[in-house]
Order: sequence, then structure tokens, then C-alpha cells
Amino acid sequence: MPNITIIDYGLGNIRSLKNAFEHLGINSALSRDKAVILNSDAIILPGVGAFGHAMDILKEYDLVSTISEFALSGKPLLGICLGMQLLFDESEEFGMTKGLGLIEGRVRKLQNVHKLPHIGWSRLYKNIKSEKTILDGLNDKAEFYFIHTYAVGTDDAYILSSSKYDNAEFCSSVKKDNIYGCQFHPEKSGKFGLKILENFINIAREVKI
Repeated sequence: MPNITIIDYGLGNIRSLKNAFEHLGINSALSRDKAVILNSDAIILPGVGAFGHAMDILKEYDLVSTISEFALSGKPLLGICLGMQLLFDESEEFGMTKGLGLIEGRVRKLQNVHKLPHIGWSRLYKNIKSEKTILDGLNDKAEFYFIHTYAVGTDDAYILSSSKYDNAEFCSSVKKDNIYGCQFHPEKSGKFGLKILENFINIAREVKI
């Protein structure tokens, strides 16, 4: 079984994530220790709250270089919600803030909507080939739980799926090589969310082999 670590830096639904993995029969560690993270077969970067605050905490715990080093290893990394946004170059939230820079793109506030944040269920509209990715085996009727005010703008080549809220269409999942991100919360999205995490486990298993 792959050794999966959920990065514990004080932001994110880490207990819900751990419970979701336990439901799938997978043990996962909660850690911000560099050695534990780098020795993992796969890592998850969760996150809720403000982009700048999250980056400040990652810097405080010296996790920026650790996450970047792990990403360069070729082993799978999954960012969830704010954790996905942190993977990108920068965010416009409360002024411009630099992110991890693992994927090219900028985080911007959702436009053409009547109410923020976007809270609720939305479908995924696949953009690029999804086989052997975190979206493998999901049909077009699957819905996922979102809670966010900002969304990523990036190259179409990295967009696994888009979703719609009110009059806005936004990037809801991404892939760049071994790096994945989902704007929604798989750990709060029922059986379809569990399928996302199961797919991520299978990706990690294949890399380990």
C-alpha cells in the first residue's frame, strides 16, 4: 500500500480527509515534518481560508521548499481547495501574493455571480483526457461539493475539468505531470469524492511499483 501523508499546517479538513482514507482502507499520516513528507509515496496539501495567510504558515514551517522538492520527485501530489490554489504562481486575494509556483497560473475572484462564496454542489465538465488521472471512471452526472470565492486561471493544457456556478465557468481540477489539484472537497463529496481519492491512491501505487 502507498504511504500517504496529509500535510498538517493548521489549515484544512485534515480529520475528514484522514477519515475518508480510513473508509477506503488506507492509513495516512498527518505531518509537517520534512523527512516524513519526502519519504512519502504521495502527499496531499489541503487548505481553507485566505491564500496569503496559508503561504505565510507554509513559510513559517519551512514547507515551501519541502513541497517543491517533493513535486520534483515525480511522486503524486494533490492540492485540495485552497491547497490547489497554492500550487499556482500567484493570487489576487487581498493583494497579489506569490504561491508555490508549481503550475503556471493566477488565482482570481469568481466573476459574473450574484453571491459569493460559491457553496454547494456542481458537476465537472472534463477538458482533457481523464484516463489514469484522479477523474478516471467518473461520469458527467457526478457532483462535488465546493466552497470558494476564488478560482484558478491557467493554460487549458493543465485543466482536467471545468465547473459552473451562476454565470461563471471556472477551473475545477488540474493536472500537470505528477501534480493534481481539485477546487472541490472530495472528502465531503460522498461516493464520487471517495472515487477521486481512490484514483489518487491508485496513481501512487503505480508510481511506487
